[in-house]
Amino acid sequence: MDPLGKLFGSAARVKLLRLFLFNDDAVFSSADAAERAKVPASAARREIGMLVSAGLLKRRSGGYTANQKFEHYQPLVVFLRTTTSIKDTDVVNLFKKAGAPRAIVLSGIFTGSIEPKIDVLIVGDRLEERKIKAAIQTIEAELGRELRYAAFSTPDFRYRLGVYDRLIRDVMDYPHRTILDKIGL
Repeated sequence: MDPLGKLFGSAARVKLLRLFLFNDDAVFSSADAAERAKVPASAARREIGMLVSAGLLKRRSGGYTANQKFEHYQPLVVFLRTTTSIKDTDVVNLFKKAGAPRAIVLSGIFTGSIEPKIDVLIVGDRLEERKIKAAIQTIEAELGRELRYAAFSTPDFRYRLGVYDRLIRDVMDYPHRTILDKIGL
């Protein structure tokens, strides 16, 4: 269990807090929240009930949403934002299950920059879309935010880089972190 999970009582609670507080204008049913946070449905119902009774969440038609009038709402959001991170090696290992990644570039939410159109750029060979989506969903569950991503084969990426493709330029021209580079970016 991660340190925040110990501090807050459970890892499921931390994941649900991130989901609701980082998407404060969204309404999630308990089933949808459980799926997005990748926690068991029974744990999600229990934790959501506790967060409602604490006043941090409120019921809406169709589900639950963050209560922005909660007394400690802003400090809690700031705390969770500053303590939410995922290790670069974990990201690389997740994408290795999807094929043979040759480059992984993080931008957007990972660098605090809002200009790039995507948060994760994956370049590789024999990449499987279904496994890429599964890896993205795992990262989203940890971060509590939906990620924008693009995946390219190595030849397609090299071509796009050579013709100054706008999507690639949006990532490379703004702050980004290259966490895997086997193609010489």
